[in-house]
Amino acid sequence: MTTDLPGRALVVGRGLSGEAAAGALRGRGAEVATADREDGTDDDLALLDGVDVLVKSPGVPAENPLVAEARARGIPVWSEVELGYRLLPDGVRLVGITGTKGKTTTVRLLGTMLDAAGWSARLAGNEQPPLSEVADEVEAGTWVVCELTSFQLEDIHTLALEVAVLLNLEPDHLDRHGTFDAYRGAKLRIFERAGKALVPAGSGLPGIEWSADEPLPAEPRIPGAHNYENAAAATRVARELGVPDRAISEALVSFPGVQHRLEPIAEVNGVRWINDSKATTVSAAARALAAYADEPVRLIAGGRGKGQSFGPLGAALGPNVKAAYLIGEAAGEIAAAVGARAVVVGDLAAAVERAASEAQPGDVVLLSPACASFDQFTDFVERGEEFRRLVQNLEG
Repeated sequence: MTTDLPGRALVVGRGLSGEAAAGALRGRGAEVATADREDGTDDDLALLDGVDVLVKSPGVPAENPLVAEARARGIPVWSEVELGYRLLPDGVRLVGITGTKGKTTTVRLLGTMLDAAGWSARLAGNEQPPLSEVADEVEAGTWVVCELTSFQLEDIHTLALEVAVLLNLEPDHLDRHGTFDAYRGAKLRIFERAGKALVPAGSGLPGIEWSADEPLPAEPRIPGAHNYENAAAATRVARELGVPDRAISEALVSFPGVQHRLEPIAEVNGVRWINDSKATTVSAAARALAAYADEPVRLIAGGRGKGQSFGPLGAALGPNVKAAYLIGEAAGEIAAAVGARAVVVGDLAAAVERAASEAQPGDVVLLSPACASFDQFTDFVERGEEFRRLVQNLEG
């Protein structure tokens, strides 16, 4: 898959993906300039002079001045994943997984299945190491399972997956894409040039259908109906690849789940604390609530909205939900949707303190924000880790 690379490149965005892209290009002799919003260089159009290609990190939108000017000048714009694909050695087997929710869990579970089968496998993309970094560490015959977001799929040109998988499609990132159709279009680019397309049953999309009711060879360790769906998707992909059911079963019963996704943190005075900080959409929070529908729940939600209605979140609060402690910029909007059970507390520390003072033995305190974290935290990971710290202080 290795193709001719640019002699001079501009990498926009110095996050993990940008640093990996710049390092990979420099390691192959390219002259590389970088730009980033943090230091104000992302609008220095002179950086484009003499550039053969612009590589952008996933967080960089199409409206970025350098990206827009590059297109106007006819300079190719690649996503970091496009670069990573071009750097992969020949003979690497590439699987790509996208969807609104469940990507990370499905990718890591599939990786566990491949490991259990004794296959050479690496994970890449989104919440895994950048593909342009992994490209330097794999050889022919390795299976690379790549987690792909709409942001990463926006600027692909040659990416050709052996197997491309769509888990689901729900409104998300409308603040970036503008419309659901634009978001959907970015997601579906995963199927361009794919050898096999695996699509959800009933989606109407061409390809091999996988079902959320896929019969599994073992009961998954991870809780929740949505995680059963993730397990069903991973199982179907593994079977398509030829992984034996023995290895699939071993992975299903051993895989503990992913941090910040319905992650049990602690039990304090008979109250269980669950970290679902990755639930950045209303639909994800609704799935988390469904996973604890038979237990008394105190919900912590809020943050920065993503252009979605919170009405469905209010509808998802069953009679088992005793209170919703609301934080961040969207607290007032969520309170209007939730009604009498809403308690606006401001920030996460205040939410944990209030929940701890009101929870009874047997209650579940569930952090499932239904919002992005950027109003008060760097990302959902920082939010989840702060939740963990606050709960551990309760234990102390």
